[in-house]
Amino acid sequence: MSDLEAAVAAGVLGADEAHRSLLQATVEVARAIFGAKAASVFLLDEEAEELVFEAVAGEGEGELIGMRFPAGNGIAGWVLTTRQPLVVDDLTADTRWSRTQAESTGYVPKSMMSVPLLVEERALGVLQVLDRPPESRVRLREIDMLGLFANQAAIALDLLQRARRAREALAGEGRLAPLARVAARLEEGERDAAFELLRAFERVLAESRD
Repeated sequence: MSDLEAAVAAGVLGADEAHRSLLQATVEVARAIFGAKAASVFLLDEEAEELVFEAVAGEGEGELIGMRFPAGNGIAGWVLTTRQPLVVDDLTADTRWSRTQAESTGYVPKSMMSVPLLVEERALGVLQVLDRPPESRVRLREIDMLGLFANQAAIALDLLQRARRAREALAGEGRLAPLARVAARLEEGERDAAFELLRAFERVLAESRD
């Protein structure tokens, strides 16, 4: 690997870490602002059709990262599919909630605020805030505030995905690796488009081998 390629690879890895830190900061501030027991961000893994814990603050922090659920399950799945925010003050009374899924995380909440993470109409994941203080009622300005956190989280999640696609392409050892190294030298907008194209090539090649 040349010095230039090594520098690009290091930059991609650094970007991955920076965007992950931004996501973590987002859930930590959201939890603090709402006085909640926990806050989390799920990332949609489109190929596996699963939601993956990407950032967690409060209950489950440090333990849930990487845990997966079917993308259509539970309230997170409903919010992702409908692209609509949802506030539930009593989860036991909502048929969309999956207690079994909650129990598998080791923490069963009583209330939940959920909002989709959208970038140009693409649903990247879901932001959830769990168990606000019992005496608090959700007001319109709090919904607006949650939307601001969702926007921030969606931007961070989008950047994280881009960094990971770049890393995967750079790490490739097959026929596309030389193209990935060329793509890494392009300007930012062109680089993103090139990596998307490489990913499409990879899928076609994989299908042709099956």
